[in-house]
Amino acid sequence: MTNETFERMEEFMILAFTAVGVPPEDAKICAAVLIESDKRGIDSHGVGRFKPIYLDRIKEGIQNPVTNVEIVRQSPTTAVIDAHHGMGHVASVKAMNLAIEKAKQFGTSMVAVGNSTHYGIAGYYASLAADAGMIGITGTNARPSIAPTFGVENMLGTNPLTIGLPTDEEFSFVLDCATSISQRGKIEHYARINKQMPQGWVIDNNGLPVTDPNVALAGFNSGLCALAPLGGIGEDLGGYKGFGYATAVEILSAALQGGLFLSALNGLNSDGTKRPYGLGHFFIVVDISTFTEVSQFKQTTGNILRELRASKKSPTADRIYTAGEKEYLAYLERKKTGIPMNTAVQKSLQSVRDELNINFTFVWE
Repeated sequence: MTNETFERMEEFMILAFTAVGVPPEDAKICAAVLIESDKRGIDSHGVGRFKPIYLDRIKEGIQNPVTNVEIVRQSPTTAVIDAHHGMGHVASVKAMNLAIEKAKQFGTSMVAVGNSTHYGIAGYYASLAADAGMIGITGTNARPSIAPTFGVENMLGTNPLTIGLPTDEEFSFVLDCATSISQRGKIEHYARINKQMPQGWVIDNNGLPVTDPNVALAGFNSGLCALAPLGGIGEDLGGYKGFGYATAVEILSAALQGGLFLSALNGLNSDGTKRPYGLGHFFIVVDISTFTEVSQFKQTTGNILRELRASKKSPTADRIYTAGEKEYLAYLERKKTGIPMNTAVQKSLQSVRDELNINFTFVWE
């Protein structure tokens, strides 16, 4: 395992994105979203996904390197954006910034995005609003992975419902999690490090648990495996709740902009050839100052979080964490030590560099 600094990895991704046709300013946005994932310790959505999820799709012609962000419908508090299958990060940053500007004027806003692509960690966009002293909410649909409760067919995406709230602490409250019990990116990470998954994350067509990440990933594509919704298999531990939240995100992501949904998001034509995924996202912003003083909101929020963390712990636990805290602690650590790079990620990044003839030397070489 070798570590690279944030700055060097961001620099490399900008060079690579630019080399495949992403405009320089857009390349900076894409790299910033990806490196933020690694900064927060979310290895499932960082540089490990750089090549297979973004560069390869550009090369395959199913994702446009140049993002034409077109506002097709708009009111003072809402907008609908067509991303024209460009970079999801670029369309989403512009959508959230538009929502923030509208909320500043009118108190609340919502922007929907269609014909988009994978936008990285949802928490990045919710944090944009929180950093502006506002409440940020975002969600996105995704290629089918989750089976409905009592079903075994992968129908819904991992569909995060993400909330960012400013606090008086060094970090915002950012709840960024999939509505599945885990997500495809984490399973890809387990495959890269050759580690078995916990039982209960994935089921096969017989409803039985699958623990081999490679079997799961192959099964997602063939329809032989599916993720369990948040709460797990069946109803006993509340799996129907995750199923319900995933469905709500699917509706908000697709129906507001007339986009694709469920199995239509599998990225395949009827003959099995690849095509753009056509994902949808939504962004909601609430201006706290229309309700109360922002400083008062931050203080109350901080007090709630501190009281929760100070509550009685389990005898087997060292501490209680609130949403966003572990990510902040990971950032403080990785700011000093860098981003851990396993052999699989190293080889992936080297292959990108060599194929694109980029003049760059990694620390492990």
